[in-house]
Amino acid sequence: EDETLSCGTGVTAAVLAASHQNLVKSKCNVVTRGGNLMVDCINHNNRIFTDIILSGPAEFIFEGTIEI
Repeated sequence: EDETLSCGTGVTAAVLAASHQNLVKSKCNVVTRGGNLMVDCINHNNRIFTDIILSGPAEFIFEGTIEI
């Protein structure tokens, strides 16, 4: 295995956690080693997050086959 340079799930979780602590706004640009990702959501009094949208570039990096 190798390092994932831009993990959308991790970026989204980090933004929601930081937003919950009032460290970032609900719309946040995150710079990763693999590129920039934008997370936008609606924060309802730091209790519930809805309409979570992750956007940014996607790049095909691997193709493989498996014999079963």
